[in-house]
Amino acid sequence: WEGMKQVIVVNQALNLPPGKLAAQVAHAAVGGLLRAPREQQMGWLDVGMPKVVLRCESEAALLALVDEAEAAGLPVMLIRDAGRTVVEAGTPTCVGIGPADILKIDAITGALKLVR
Repeated sequence: WEGMKQVIVVNQALNLPPGKLAAQVAHAAVGGLLRAPREQQMGWLDVGMPKVVLRCESEAALLALVDEAEAAGLPVMLIRDAGRTVVEAGTPTCVGIGPADILKIDAITGALKLVR
């Protein structure tokens, strides 16, 4: 299980305030975990829940990542905001991919940069 991680990809175009960004990332992390098979969940928990938060440039790029990850059979959780604060209801803010095999996730997200 040491070769597992989770990646959260944020739609950087939204320029979310830090608190909002943290909440959206947390939603994606929990959602991705819940979408994974039980064996993967437990293995990932056992290795310390490694995760990385990356960014993409647009909603279209985020949705393309969702499609790629789903096609690869990875656990995926797209987060759409409730619309109570910063963005309109239904706006895709981020996606949680995994926990899953690092190589399978990196094949999809490896070219993306860290959130800054």
